[in-house]
Amino acid sequence: MSETEMKWYVLRAVSGKEAKVKEYLEKAIVNNDVLKDNVGEILLPTEKYAVLRNGKRVIKEKLFLPGYVLIQAKLQGEVAHTLRFMPNVLGFLGGLDNPTPVKQADINRILGSADESVIEVADVAVPYNVEDAVKVVDGPFSGFSGIIEEVNAEKRKLKVMVKIFGRKSPLELSFTQVEKE
Repeated sequence: MSETEMKWYVLRAVSGKEAKVKEYLEKAIVNNDVLKDNVGEILLPTEKYAVLRNGKRVIKEKLFLPGYVLIQAKLQGEVAHTLRFMPNVLGFLGGLDNPTPVKQADINRILGSADESVIEVADVAVPYNVEDAVKVVDGPFSGFSGIIEEVNAEKRKLKVMVKIFGRKSPLELSFTQVEKE
């Protein structure tokens, strides 16, 4: 049987247990010759995103399709039954009797987007401009109002001139610490 007969299927998994399902499947493939011959790749498509934590940019990963595991397999004989009854597997998309294969074009799109999708928080449109009036909503200067002097989209920081005790003072604040007035 040729490799081209393998099709992509979607296994529904218990939410939060997708990685465990992948681990169980990989162990089962090593120990079971029937699965070794009939199962190809197992994928958990993820996307990367950046968050600010303590003023530093941290890249994290999250599942692109939570609750689902993509599996390339030939569903013949006991293969479908074995895959379906793995721990934390709820079943195939489309049911056990007639699992629906996923189109190769959709898999390519998912793999392509999973490979190149680093969602930059800084790539989001900057909601602030120089000379905008803003109000500080977080931090020790909460409640003060000021005018934006400088916007740093890369670091997601603003330089705001705030009047404190009758004098204008510059504050460096993150986008999340202010809101437009």
